[in-house]
Amino acid sequence: MTQPAPSIADLPLIGLIAGGGWTMWAIAALSVATLAVVLWKIWTLSRLGVWGGSHSRRALALWAEGRRSEALAEVKGRPSARARVAQAAIGTSLDPAIDAQSAREETGRIARQTLYRAREGLRALELIATIAPLLGLLGTVLGMISAFQVLQDSGNRADPSALAGGIWEALLTTAAGMAVAIPAGIALSWFESIADRLQADLEDLATRIFVRAPVTKAARPPLPEAAE
Repeated sequence: MTQPAPSIADLPLIGLIAGGGWTMWAIAALSVATLAVVLWKIWTLSRLGVWGGSHSRRALALWAEGRRSEALAEVKGRPSARARVAQAAIGTSLDPAIDAQSAREETGRIARQTLYRAREGLRALELIATIAPLLGLLGTVLGMISAFQVLQDSGNRADPSALAGGIWEALLTTAAGMAVAIPAGIALSWFESIADRLQADLEDLATRIFVRAPVTKAARPPLPEAAE
């Protein structure tokens, strides 16, 4: 009597991966990479202070009140993204050796570096979200080909249970690919929204600082009159 095909719940994890062939091993590797990238991004974003901003808000309030040195002291040496940009904007605005255009360019450079660090690693998540379901579909197609080859070779003696077992093993890779791609896509959208919010905050922060920059900052000495 033919033994019934085991259900997915009855198989250990390694058995499920081995049953799907090399594509399942590739998808399993992508799942580990997805978890590693997500944990790494949470750690780096925490170090960037993307969920903070209290020091930069206080510095902006002090700057608006005209307390320039206190505003600079509030963000000086702070590692968070907003504090670094605020420090660059305030510091260059108070430096008499730097004109207004150079101050904006230097602040923009710091902001771009910060945003690059905030977006770093997102391409990897985007790639995983794209290729994981494709790998799953490839594994399903290869599994279906093998199953129908077995059906052709067995002819009239084909065992329906064996064919069904080959089909569900083939479909397993598609389910695994989607199970990896969906969390990767969700994490990608979340991290992109954080980076977009950070970019908007940095632009607003720098603009509000430069708008209230000291008036003497942009003053230029008059040109000497030509000798008669």
